[in-house]
Amino acid sequence: MSNLLAVFFLLLLGWFWLDSLRAREIATEICKEACARRELQFLDQTVALRRLGLAWKAEGLRMRRVYRFDFSEEGVGRRNGYLVMRGMTLEDLSFGLPTQAGDA
Repeated sequence: MSNLLAVFFLLLLGWFWLDSLRAREIATEICKEACARRELQFLDQTVALRRLGLAWKAEGLRMRRVYRFDFSEEGVGRRNGYLVMRGMTLEDLSFGLPTQAGDA
């Protein structure tokens, strides 16, 4: 029985790792596209996980991940933005900048 439990735990750990990699790739693409739309420079071409938790909504229990990313407005200086994903869908994206006409 303990061997079966160990195998289950390893499978669960593997699933979590692959799920996290996929979510991070999706978050990176969302940030790249959002920076391009606002004519910002996406720095380091990556996002960093800041917080991980669970969220319950009508569609059920999902992993909620908060990522931080860096960008530059004019190629000088570095600013931080954040992205919140619930499961594999975008929940919130913020640059910490005033909204532009045409942004929703």
